[in-house]
Order: sequence, then C-alpha cells, then structure tokens
Amino acid sequence: MSEGTTISMTPQGLRVPNDPIIPHIIGDGSGPDIWAAAKRVIDAAVQAAYGSERRIAWKEVLAGQKAHDTVGSWLPDETMEAFRRYLVGIKGPLTTPVGGGIRSLNVALRQGLDLYACVRPVRYFKGIETPVKDPGKVNMIIFRENTEDIYAGIEFQSGSKEAQTFFRWLTDTYPARADKVRFPGTSGFGIKPVSKEGTQRLVRAAIKHAVENNCPFVTLVHKGNIMKFTEGAFRDWGYEVARSEFGGVPIGDGPWCRLPNGTVVKDCICDAFLQEILIHPQEHSVVATLNLNGDYCSDALAAQVGGIGIAPGANINYRTGHAVFEATHGTAPKLAGLNKVNPCSFLLSAEMMLRYIGWGEAADRIVAAIEGAITAKTVTADLAEMIPGSTALSTSDFGDALLAHLK
Repeated sequence: MSEGTTISMTPQGLRVPNDPIIPHIIGDGSGPDIWAAAKRVIDAAVQAAYGSERRIAWKEVLAGQKAHDTVGSWLPDETMEAFRRYLVGIKGPLTTPVGGGIRSLNVALRQGLDLYACVRPVRYFKGIETPVKDPGKVNMIIFRENTEDIYAGIEFQSGSKEAQTFFRWLTDTYPARADKVRFPGTSGFGIKPVSKEGTQRLVRAAIKHAVENNCPFVTLVHKGNIMKFTEGAFRDWGYEVARSEFGGVPIGDGPWCRLPNGTVVKDCICDAFLQEILIHPQEHSVVATLNLNGDYCSDALAAQVGGIGIAPGANINYRTGHAVFEATHGTAPKLAGLNKVNPCSFLLSAEMMLRYIGWGEAADRIVAAIEGAITAKTVTADLAEMIPGSTALSTSDFGDALLAHLK
C-alpha cells in the first residue's frame, strides 16, 4: 500500500488524490480516547462509500503536551510545515493555560497558516432534548473571523514596562482618550485590530456559501454601536461586499440588501443576536462575525442543540486551500483515559473535512451513523443525559455502535 499522495491547490480548486495524506494531531487530555474511536469510523465511512478505491493516509504530527514531552516544543516547526505542505488536516483538543504560560496553540495554528475563516455549522439531531422548546429551528453556519480582533494577542500586562510605555504614549498623543483610563497604574491594555481586507474576505466566504447553498439570510453580527471604528466598520465593509461583489440591492431606507438569488443580507447587534437565536432562530442561517463574538455565539448555539460535544469546526483559507478541522471542545483532563468522552465533535469535523475534499458520500455516512445511534438511544454519557431512556456507552463502545450503523 502506498504512503499517500499530497493534496494540491490549482486555479480550479483543490486537487485531491484517491489516497490523500492527512496530518492529524491526536490532542491532549481526552484526545487519545476520541481519536481511537473516531479514526475507525472515518476509515470505515470512506471504505463504505468507495470500497478500496479511496483511503486516507493518516500522518500523525505533534502539538500540545505530547509534543512538549516528546520534543520539548508545544508546537514544533515540523507540525506547522506538515499542515502547510499537505494543505488539509485535523486535530483534537489542545491545552491552553489561563493567564500565564503558553499562548493558545489553536490561535497559533490559525494565525500561522492564515486560516481566516472559522466555520462552525450548528445542526440539531432529532431525539436530543435540549434547553429550548424547538431546537429543530436552529440551522445555522457561523463564519467567524479568525486572525484579527482581540485574538491577535497584542496585550500589555498590568504593571509591566510595556503597559507603562503604552499609557505614556497614549497620554502624550491622545490625552483626552488617556483620561478615560480610570486606574492607569493597574490597567492591562489590549489592542483590537479589525481591517477592511480581513473583514471582507471573511464576509465574502460567508455570502458565497449562502448563495451556493440557497440560504435565506446572511447576518452580520457586531457591536458597532459601541466599537464604531472596529465592529461598526466590520458591518459597513460587509455590506460593501454584498453590494459591490454580489449585486445586493437595498431594502427600504436601511442598510439591509437583497441579493439576486433572494438571500437577504442584514445585521444584528451581538447582544441582541444572543436573544434572537433563542426567540427567532429561523430568521438566521449564515452568520458572519468577528473573532470574540463568534466564540460566544457558536458555543451558545451549540447549547441549544445538544452541547459542544456535537459541535464541529473548521479553520479555512479559501484562497490557499489550507484547512485544519478540529474538535471544538476542551481537553476534558478529568476524563482522560477513562474511555467516557463523546467523539462526535471530532467526527462531525471530519465530516466537514470529507466534504471539503469532495468526498461527500463518505461524509453522508458519518452523519447517518450518528443519527442512527441517537435514534437507537445508544450514545455516550453526555448525550444520554439529554435522551430519555438511552443507554450510556463508553467511547469505544459508541464507536462500535456507529460502525454498526454504517453497515
């Protein structure tokens, strides 16, 4: 059996061989348990769809605790190079300390590969009881800007020389704005970059998805009433893309516009949007938003359909073709090695990956297997709490159940 062939990017899009090399990071904490179950299901779905014609040539690369313990680096250069070379990869959850210590490895991957679109679909699987009355109305996909906003990591720690230097510059240059800092001696500072280019490539991807999939709405979510020159600019630049590149025609006197295919592009203040997704979720289908808003909104939406354990995610650069798919939950260190965690976030991220490389038939089989297991009420403990009369399975046994539904 060959060692696999590299995916490449052409002017027409991705060129995917029948045996693509896919780098993967197993992940920290519960990552090994998830990977052991998920890999079996992914490989079986590919085989069920294509027989011996296609297969994935998995290539493990290191990041997180395992990388630190093995080679002394949290994110080795070889790992970044593998994702650059092979274009498409997938990863489990990685540890990020709160406060001091290393910066987020997830953010480092996104910024290092310029994966500007964090794409998170939110779907409901029938049979799960959730906190909302009608979770079936939730059917959205979030396009979260992935490289700017406060996640750029431009911060100055309270009491540091850098913070003092920054505040002196602010005082000397913009004294009226410096006066708004109530306690300068103990303040930490952060810078929030939001660019026209970064905004428009993200909104362009969101609108393109809406048009190609005939989605009724694109909602630009922002806090532009307060942060006028960053989030307000995001809104304005987003509408500019809708009008100038997609032929959006204004609706009434406001900024809302309608595209030629009927899709409506509108906007919503972020705090109001968190209310909207509870009261009128059917009024939103594709969401384009900034980095921090997208973090909040995607987790809130996941809670409405069954939790982050079934929430997939992708980080994509549509120009270069680079994409890293990922489980969106944390490492769950208390469950590490206990064979109890839910692999569905990773599996549904793999489903997104398969669609991205054009293997939709295998992706469909993963979704069908998860639907079958939920219908049969044979799920992991987190889902069993939300499915009355269900049987709580271990991670590996749940993997067996999914394999049975594949057949």
